Formats: sequence, structure tokens, C-alpha cells
Amino acid sequence: MDGVIFEKFIGSFRNLKTKSFDDLFKIYQQILLITSGDFNKTISVLTELDRKYNITTPEYGIGNFIDDLKKKGFIKENKSDGEIQITKKSEIEFRRSALDEIFGKLKKGNIGNHSTNFSGPSVDLDYSTKPYEYGDNIEKIAFNESIKNAQINHGIENFTMNENDLETFESDFKTQTSTVLLIDISHSMILYGEDRITPAKKVAMALSELIMKKYKKDTIDVAVFGNDAWKVKIKDIPYLKVGPYHTNTIAGLELAIDILRRRKNNNKQIFMITDGKPTCMKVGINYYKNAFGLDPKILNKTYNLASVCKKNNIRVNTFMIASDPYLMEFVEKFTEINDGSAYFADLNDLGSMVLKDYSKNKIKKY
Repeated sequence: MDGVIFEKFIGSFRNLKTKSFDDLFKIYQQILLITSGDFNKTISVLTELDRKYNITTPEYGIGNFIDDLKKKGFIKENKSDGEIQITKKSEIEFRRSALDEIFGKLKKGNIGNHSTNFSGPSVDLDYSTKPYEYGDNIEKIAFNESIKNAQINHGIENFTMNENDLETFESDFKTQTSTVLLIDISHSMILYGEDRITPAKKVAMALSELIMKKYKKDTIDVAVFGNDAWKVKIKDIPYLKVGPYHTNTIAGLELAIDILRRRKNNNKQIFMITDGKPTCMKVGINYYKNAFGLDPKILNKTYNLASVCKKNNIRVNTFMIASDPYLMEFVEKFTEINDGSAYFADLNDLGSMVLKDYSKNKIKKY
């Protein structure tokens, strides 16, 4: 049943005392993501939290916060029926916040870096310099550094510059990568008392924002899978909901393969975030389902797709949010066939693991 359940909080809300719009906005964003963009439900939860734990101040309450959301352009009111709608500005802020929350703690400078070990021409300069060598591209001469060297070596009065004074900018050959982020939205992603879909959505938003900001030549597509699989737009990620679905991993992989076949980049990869075993596949127009154990018919088709990905130079990175021994065995075999990577992921560190794998772009097994 759809809804929000309040349980006893073990801990302290003293640190949640809000003094400004920014303080309250952080809590609001978290709840809005959990409710998949349902503004009315989010404000109801926020109001209930305020009633129970006094998270606002007499000077700044929930009503003031709603007014500021409108003034700042995060929500707008439909003139015809008065319904509150989430704006594009909110969706952009969602991604920025997810990027800061998940990736901000990692060392600056290494975020998302997927350089090769080979030197070569590039439009991306890293602004470090080296002494000029015969054959270096003269278009990349660092004039400020070169002039400084000439002044030091020969003096200012009789200024002269020779080859030994020259420095050039260093550059690396950057790989261009096409990525499909594949998210399981089967019912098990909210079962067993654990919210697994919200961290998955955060990772999707953060990774897409990272690529769009830092690696504009890379591509990222997002797809979801339950009984079937379909693409979603990046702007729609916050609104993803878990459905009453089985886990059709096969449909997800087939869609991801089809997307990547259309991409021109040589480097292609799939990031699959799931918490369960494949339990469903389509045979003709009908669904073949078996949620009781690992069905050989479904497994063999899944393993075949691992092999298809390998033949098409598509690396699959599987993030399994579960630790059942028989599921681990399935993931390990799938990974071995594909020559990809597998992680039995901690929800609290899922984002960092995805980023590290994306940045290193190499096989890595934990």
C-alpha cells in the first residue's frame, strides 16, 4: 500500500533545528526524493516532523518555506486547478545536491577522471607544463612560463628566448565513454524494511550530473527494468517509483545493448544496480515467471546476454544490493562470462563505488 509510515526515532533531532530556507530545503529534498516528487505528501511529512520534533523556529515556519519555494522558482502553482508542480530548476538542484552528497567527499581532481595511460592530442589541457621537446605541438606552448624562463636565464635588459626556455602544456589522451545506467525497479527494491530505490536514484542523478558537467563528450542513458524495460529521461529520475514487478534482468540488458549499439564511442559500459535474482523473461507475448529460487531457463538466457555484451565490447558493472550466497554465485558467474566487474554493495557507499568504477574504467573485483 502506498503511503508514509512514521516509526519511533532513536536518536536526537537537535541538529535538525532549521534557521533558514537552506536548512529546511535539505530535509525537503530528501523527503521529496523518497516520495518520488509528490509535493503534497512531502509537505505533509515535513509538517508532521515539525509538529513532533519542532524542527522550525517561530520566525521561520513551513508556510514561510513554501512561499520561498515559489519565490525561488522551485515550485509553481497551476492557475487552473491550484495544483503545485515541481519545476525544472528543482530537477537541476536535485542532481547538483546528489553530486555533492555522493561524490563531494572524494578527493578533488580525481572525480570522474577516466584518462588512458597513453599520451596524445587532446583539446583538454591540464595546465601543467613541461620543457619543450622536439616534435611537441607548438600550438601548446605555454607563453607565460616560457617568457618567465627567458627572463630568468638571460635577463630583462637584453631579452632573448631560445628553445631551451620553452615550455608546453601537457595533455592526455582522454577516452570517450558511453554508459547506460540500468536500475532495478522491481517490488523487492522497497521490501524487507529497506529503501533501496532512493539511493539508486541518487546515484543515477549524481552520475548523470557529473558526466554532463565534466565529460561533455561522454554519453549517459538511464533505463529501468521490472517486468519489462524502458528508457527514462534524466530529468525524470527523481520521480521513479517501484512497481509491483518481477525482475526481468534480461529485458534490461537487451535494452542497454540496443542503446549502446547506436553509440559511436568505442568504450561502452553498463552499470546495473539491482537487489535480486532474475525472476522473469518474455517468451513471445507472454511472461515466464518464477520467483522461487534461480530458474535455469531464466539464468541461461541471462548468461547468454553476458556473453553477447562481451562480444560487443560492452563491460557490465553489477552492483548487487544483497548478500545471499546463491545470489553472489549468480553474479560471480555472470561477471566471469562478461569479464566485467561485480560489487556486493553497501547502500551507504553505493555512489562512491559507482564513481570509482566509472573513473578507473578497468576490471576490478571486490
